[in-house]
Amino acid sequence: MAKAIKMTEDGLKKLEEELELLKTKGRAEIAEKIKTARGYGDLSENSEYDEAKNEQAKIEARIVEIEAMLKNAEIISDIKGAPKIVKVGAKVKVLDIDLNQEYEYHIVGSTESDPLKNKISDESPVGRALIGKKSGQEAVVEAPSGEIKLKILSISK
Repeated sequence: MAKAIKMTEDGLKKLEEELELLKTKGRAEIAEKIKTARGYGDLSENSEYDEAKNEQAKIEARIVEIEAMLKNAEIISDIKGAPKIVKVGAKVKVLDIDLNQEYEYHIVGSTESDPLKNKISDESPVGRALIGKKSGQEAVVEAPSGEIKLKILSISK
């Protein structure tokens, strides 16, 4: 059996929208590109045709990938009230003890992670270290650069 893929309602909605867009607009656009490229003549030396077929393969692969993720999706329900422990869907404010610097992370499933927006996966080193901890506790992150000690300042939804 395939591994369950944790995601929020928002993440599920975004994947469903992407799938719909790829199946409708994406497929229609690539079909038009292939049709146009065929009109250029000999397909054996037609780089536009090769490019369009490669793009078609990428779109179809992404459709299959999204369908598999949706099939194995485990929706993380909205957190009711203030969460007592860190779990997927929670926002966590932490203090890097060594750097004396605060960070805020939103713990999400791996398909939704976006480090540039402080959305980190529950499977990332920081996410794994924080999951299950309570406010006031310390978490030790095993990072390539060495151990990072984080103190959980607050947990919210």
